[in-house]
Amino acid sequence: MTHKYEQQVRKSRHCVSALHAHLVFVTKYRRKVFNDEMLKRLKQIPKDVCQDFEVDLVEFNGEIDHIHLLIVYPPKVQLSKLINSLKGVSSRLMRKEYPVIHRYLWKGALWSPSYFAGSCGGASLDVLTKYIEQQNRPS
Repeated sequence: MTHKYEQQVRKSRHCVSALHAHLVFVTKYRRKVFNDEMLKRLKQIPKDVCQDFEVDLVEFNGEIDHIHLLIVYPPKVQLSKLINSLKGVSSRLMRKEYPVIHRYLWKGALWSPSYFAGSCGGASLDVLTKYIEQQNRPS
C-alpha cells in the first residue's frame, strides 16, 4: 500500500519538491516521562508548530521516553530551525501543562539536546545512483 504522501510533490513558483523527514526526539537522560494523555497533547503541539512553518505533520507516535514525527516540508524550511522550534515550544508547553514532568527532569529541559533526522521517501540510493549514471551524457 502506498502512503498518500509518498508520491506527493509540493509545487511553488520556482520549485517542485518531495522532501520527507523522520524526526526522533528523546527525553533528557532518557527519562521515562510520558503517558498516553501526554502523548496525545504532544501530537497537537508539533502539528501547530508545523503549520506555522508550512510543514505537514504526516504521522506522530511516541513511547515513554521519545517521540517520532514524519513530516513533509518545503525546501525553504531549514530543518534545524524547525527542530529547534518543535523542541522549544513542546518543552515549554509540556512543562507548563504537566508539572509532574519536573519530578523527572530539572533545569527546564524536556528534550535531550541531540535528535535524529533522516530523509525518507522516494527512490533508494541505489536506484538514484543508477539513474544518474545512465544519463545520456554528450561526448
